[in-house]
Amino acid sequence: MSDEATPVPQAENPEELTGLKRGKIKTVAAGIPAVVSSMEKVIGEAGFARGMKGLWQLNKKGGFDCPSCAWPDPDDERSGVAEYCENGARAVAEEATAKKLTASFFAENSVQDLAALSDHEIGSKGRLAEPMFLPKGATHYQPISWEGAFQKIAQTLNQLASPDEAIFYTSGRTSNEAAFLYQLFVRAYGTNNLPDCSNMCHESSGVALSESLGIGKGSVTLGDFYETEVVMILGQNPGTNHPRMLTALQKGKANGAKIISVNPLPEAGLMGFSNPQTVKGILGIDTALTDLFLPIKINGDMAFLKAVQLLLLQEEQREPGKVIDRDFIAKSTAGFNDFENHLKEQNQEALCRASGLSLTQIREAVALLKHKTKIIICWAMGLTQHKNAVDTIKEVVNLLLLKGSIGKPGAGTCPVRGHSNVQGDRTMGIVETPSPALLKKLEENFHFTPPAKHGYDVVECIKAMHAGKGKVFFAMGGNFLSATPDTTLTAEALRKCSLTVQVSTKLNRSHLVHGEEAIILPCLGRSDEDVVKGEVQFVSCENSMGVVQSSKGVLKPISDHLLSEPVIVCRLAKATLGARSKINWDRYEHYDAIREDIERTIPGFTNYNERVRMPGGFYLPNGNREGVFQTASAKAHFNVAPLSTLPMEDDDLMMMTIRSHDQFNTTVYGLNDRYRGIYNERRVVLMNEKDMHQRHLQDGDLVDLVNHFEGIERVAHKFVVVKYPIPEGCTATYFPETNVLVPINSVADKSNTPTSKQVIIKVKKHVAERS
Repeated sequence: MSDEATPVPQAENPEELTGLKRGKIKTVAAGIPAVVSSMEKVIGEAGFARGMKGLWQLNKKGGFDCPSCAWPDPDDERSGVAEYCENGARAVAEEATAKKLTASFFAENSVQDLAALSDHEIGSKGRLAEPMFLPKGATHYQPISWEGAFQKIAQTLNQLASPDEAIFYTSGRTSNEAAFLYQLFVRAYGTNNLPDCSNMCHESSGVALSESLGIGKGSVTLGDFYETEVVMILGQNPGTNHPRMLTALQKGKANGAKIISVNPLPEAGLMGFSNPQTVKGILGIDTALTDLFLPIKINGDMAFLKAVQLLLLQEEQREPGKVIDRDFIAKSTAGFNDFENHLKEQNQEALCRASGLSLTQIREAVALLKHKTKIIICWAMGLTQHKNAVDTIKEVVNLLLLKGSIGKPGAGTCPVRGHSNVQGDRTMGIVETPSPALLKKLEENFHFTPPAKHGYDVVECIKAMHAGKGKVFFAMGGNFLSATPDTTLTAEALRKCSLTVQVSTKLNRSHLVHGEEAIILPCLGRSDEDVVKGEVQFVSCENSMGVVQSSKGVLKPISDHLLSEPVIVCRLAKATLGARSKINWDRYEHYDAIREDIERTIPGFTNYNERVRMPGGFYLPNGNREGVFQTASAKAHFNVAPLSTLPMEDDDLMMMTIRSHDQFNTTVYGLNDRYRGIYNERRVVLMNEKDMHQRHLQDGDLVDLVNHFEGIERVAHKFVVVKYPIPEGCTATYFPETNVLVPINSVADKSNTPTSKQVIIKVKKHVAERS
């Protein structure tokens, strides 16, 4: 026998380059090229008839909710042509694919061989078609019955020394019904270890908005975009990540709104939009969206917002009563005097320097805001994934409060969620820090005492698994390994578990980097018809603006061996809890029963079964829309925070991770980033020309990216330098390829969100041969 250690499955994408090709950087998003790209993907994966059937019901009233982003559907009439975007079409194509993975596929392909593929190749294999089990020491997954899988998981869970040794992750795809049952099962089992994808994205928004305004959600509706005067977009790329937002911006623009885009990169969707559902769009006549583009430095947003606020105060001195809303401030807010005094202490020159913008550029923004009160501020990961993220988002709130721009039509907060039901999952109780009110309701309604001890969030659960404190990892959707920071450490953590379980539609890297034993449970997707015991079922989702509506799949499932997520939870709960549970889990296999108990437990769901059947669904209560703030003082709070910067050495650069246009979260649809002119390659680093010159680098050079946080060297090897219009001192790379550089201990204050948009790196020329 060989003395060599058995190789472990690869935790990262292979370091092989696929051949970078360059094109022109686009200034306009969507248009006919988006239609062509969508149709090619849909027909190529699902075939014409199946693919078009899915697309026809996508985001329609009575149809199914897009498995892509959480941008809301129109309240009134929806498009009779296509109520979806290019990303939505690709997501449906992925889910509706005619390719499927059965036991024979896994018999022919070892875990080691599959892990050697790229994420794009892994995801392209097809839909998971039956439950699979990887025994300890085995090299290949093998089939297992559903009953056998549930018994294996239940046995392992019940043998743990404490329920807190189990971790139950949730992705944002999970429906309200599945999420409610999942948290109910987990708490009946005895733990609050419910990390979810929100911990890695908008947790900072939830914390900041809850503390400032009393609710951790945005306050605007889609209709507010049509009557607003100014939309400010910070740290968000709607053309790639939320393309349907472009239609709302176009409508607002037609009604006279001005758009300010604040972003390190001049993204196509920020600059212009060619709407393929209009005659002008078909003819290639574009709508210029952005009135003012501000190329801010990475993490310069707090300094920019403070600079704007300071100038507005100065303008108010020149025009008393015409710039800031003193009546609103006096009646509805607290902390203004401290906030005003803090601003007056700021140095405008220092704020400009920290933002990377000139005073002239900031004055242009102030000129657009000065006499306006209907202001919407949107943001996404570009604000939430920094150490000072919570305070930065509170600066967004400060600006809106200063202008009285909350609680009126056409104005308010708009955190744009990335996944289709990530907000709904949190509403349903998927949270590691449950409120006393939720725990009380669970005890009253289900006759058990839920645990009060706070559980693990994402970062904490990785550390717990790595330390041997987390021994079973169960994921309800998602691709945990590729979504999380510090890839090497996360992989080590997962490998230390006794059992890892993934509820999934498609194969991904998290199935291949596993515990001592591993199970794959294949589930229905959003587009799949859901029939339980002969009855067609539907689920529901909550979008970014608090609308709850039904989602009913229409496609015949690719396999007869798939179960829905609610049914999976019910059967796992029965197997695990047995006679210990007084909950009638069988009852929930008709989803109306789940909604009845959601109504009894979660505020805002009165007459749930009736209202969710209404075309377009219903809005959940949101006090901020009416100018009501559920804080301890019943007022909105101005926040005072010092300007914070990270110490950097002369040769350091700030890196942010971004998506390519052919990608949604960790799902890589293809290798082309069409809008940025980058084709057939993902291992690229976007750099400013001056930063390249200082490091003696040329466009196309190969480099390694190195992070030294807390004295630990993290390296991402073999990246191609791409000259790009990004501010000096800043770089951008795709994730998950550079998640290996995101330190596990570099997190946002209060929210504990990994700082994936604020990674300090050094760029070094790649050495071809290395030990």
